[in-house]
Amino acid sequence: MAISFEAIAERYVTFLAGDTAAEGKLCKVTANGTVGACAGGDDFCGVITQVRNGAASVLMGGFVKLPYTGTAPALGFSALVADGASGVRVPAAATESKPAETGRSHLVVNVDTANKTVGLFL
Repeated sequence: MAISFEAIAERYVTFLAGDTAAEGKLCKVTANGTVGACAGGDDFCGVITQVRNGAASVLMGGFVKLPYTGTAPALGFSALVADGASGVRVPAAATESKPAETGRSHLVVNVDTANKTVGLFL
């Protein structure tokens, strides 16, 4: 039996595309009404699906499958941050020189450790 979460509660929003906005990248708000790519450790608001004529279409709700780096995220509600490429990672713990990352909680419904991918709802 195949189970699919595709297209459930998808929500797209159009923003101005900042200089770092690129299709397939996790994004954050970088200025008023503008999105750009996330750096490692950033909270993300969605995935840029298209950049055209200075505008970016951002998937801000629904299911996405993304690569992950580091420790596999836990199933259920898990805190995640951008990994600085096009995927996610579990937030880093505090060190003497840096506070702990908190990340936003997302519903993780699939973790594929062989392919290092995670299925989650934004």
